[in-house]
Amino acid sequence: MYHFFVTPKQVQDGFCTITGQDVNHIRNVLRMRQGEQIGIRDGISRNYICIIEELGTDRIRARILSEEKENSELPCRIYLFQGLPKSDKMDWIIQKAVELGVYRIIPMATRRAVVKLEGKRAEAKVQRWNAIAASAAKQSGRMVLPEVAGVAGFAEACAMAGQLDCALIPYELAEGIGETRKILGGIRPGMEVAVMIGPEGGFDVEEVRNAQEAGILPITLGRRILRTETAGMAALSVLMFYLEQ
Repeated sequence: MYHFFVTPKQVQDGFCTITGQDVNHIRNVLRMRQGEQIGIRDGISRNYICIIEELGTDRIRARILSEEKENSELPCRIYLFQGLPKSDKMDWIIQKAVELGVYRIIPMATRRAVVKLEGKRAEAKVQRWNAIAASAAKQSGRMVLPEVAGVAGFAEACAMAGQLDCALIPYELAEGIGETRKILGGIRPGMEVAVMIGPEGGFDVEEVRNAQEAGILPITLGRRILRTETAGMAALSVLMFYLEQ
């Protein structure tokens, strides 16, 4: 069954109304017809099984048949602060991070990042990344639609991460795995957790020091050096294992 996202305001009187790009996708790509069933999520907590009743050119109206109670979200909100990588690696990172349950992704400009994004180029990239996140959320059965934020500077990212309940920065010089297990074991349902990942070449030593001063805890992901596109997925996978209920 295909799934789509709407806002809570688009769910009224037993019907869900789909607008925007999904209309064209349902009509002309999937070639769905009246009477077919679809899944609709309100992006917060509700998941509906619906039947298509009206196929307009600018909107689709589907009648709610039932509401599913199962929640596919992790019990913590995980924020991925990702140092800007080269080429199209960010596309892959966003797709897989959404599949693993991330709540929000914040692209991050760091000292060793080769990629520089500003102005209209940055806006276009963020728009593309949000489309990738939306597609991954539909495919993986997410209840919410994770957002990809605008590019943040490193100091801004540290300030944001430091305000959350727990903030982690994987670092090759962090203490052994025992200390990391202790830190991860202290994460509880309902907490907001930040994971900060460096670009190719990792974080600058001073950046790590600044992160620690902001209350961000260094952790290790093992004895091997991971690529930027691997490190975030490793951290998210471990958190998913600890948190999944």
